[in-house]
Amino acid sequence: MPEPWLSADDIAVHLGVTKDTVYAWIAQRGMPAHRIGRLWKFQTGEVDEWVRCGGATSSEEDEEA
Repeated sequence: MPEPWLSADDIAVHLGVTKDTVYAWIAQRGMPAHRIGRLWKFQTGEVDEWVRCGGATSSEEDEEA
């Protein structure tokens, strides 16, 4: 069975971060997301792999902001 597409709210809950953080990660860190019309949609497997590969790791720049 194919993975369901998740909304920004759903993926934020899945990762334990805010929706604003999700949007920042899309823009600044290349978080895997697919734009469908005006909405961003996510596949859990893609996002989990991105996290495992270090996509969500904090940098000094982020801590200063």
